[in-house]
Amino acid sequence: METSAVGGTIVTPVRKRGRFPAALTWVAVTPFAAWAVARVAGLERGSLPTQLMTATPYAAAGSLLPLLIAAVGRRRAATVVALLSAAALGASVLPRALGTAEATAGRPLKVMTLNMLFGRADVETIMKLVREFGPDVLSTQELTPGAVADLDAAGLKEIMPHRVLRDEWSAGGSGIYSRHPVRALENVVPPVGHQMPAALISVPGGEPIEFIDAHPFPPLGPQIDDWNQAMSGFPSASPHRVRIIAGDFNASLDHAALRGLLDRGYKDAADQVGAGLIPTWPANKRVPPLITIDHVLVDRRVGVREVSVRDVPGTDHRAVLAWLTLP
Repeated sequence: METSAVGGTIVTPVRKRGRFPAALTWVAVTPFAAWAVARVAGLERGSLPTQLMTATPYAAAGSLLPLLIAAVGRRRAATVVALLSAAALGASVLPRALGTAEATAGRPLKVMTLNMLFGRADVETIMKLVREFGPDVLSTQELTPGAVADLDAAGLKEIMPHRVLRDEWSAGGSGIYSRHPVRALENVVPPVGHQMPAALISVPGGEPIEFIDAHPFPPLGPQIDDWNQAMSGFPSASPHRVRIIAGDFNASLDHAALRGLLDRGYKDAADQVGAGLIPTWPANKRVPPLITIDHVLVDRRVGVREVSVRDVPGTDHRAVLAWLTLP
């Protein structure tokens, strides 16, 4: 404020910093910053944080809101933190929608995996997918004796006569079906979680491959310890034999446990072709599928041509279909 030479007073208006108080800005920014740190550093611990981590793709999209609030409010420090958080979350998520170019030469191998929800998955739809997609290997979880009988009666026995089955009248059953000869492998995965059979499959044109049907317990309550043990118990990739692990991992790529498994010589097939954000659970509910917990993990030497996800009535999981090429 100053006095004019011709009388009167000149008032210099005070420049407002924005609409949002500093406290409100930090309330908006801090949760996303903490989420970004936990995701990048793999700091989720315990059941609830582990479950929440599956929502990281939604957190990445939501992190743009606090960035906008901080920028409009001209809160420089908060803007920097919000920008770093959004960048970290975006870098964690966006590559799954982009994919990477891969050579497709090699022996073709088609894999289909499906959690059948206590054997309730619609057999007619499964057989339609088997006939249309033509999988060499079908990996099933929550496979019951009744589902085994129904699938065979519908024609699966003729199409995929080779199998290693560990069916049960519960969520614990699993089974590997194959067009090619198989040999059951024992003690490949520690006996924790649901049944997770393994097999050596004689794919024509080269060396056999090792296949594991994955289904750890979900990380709910005290089962979080079993889930961590199962995830760490999967064998690392081997230089001597191509290994594929497919099934319901009850884990997304935002879990440190699954990323740790990938770091041991694997890659996520859907992630490789830009399909890594397609959700697989819960299907056939009032709400659409929200998270991606069904995967086909392949040895890094394996090429990925295409991955798609299909709905199957009767189960809360979607089927994952992967078209691969073996070295």
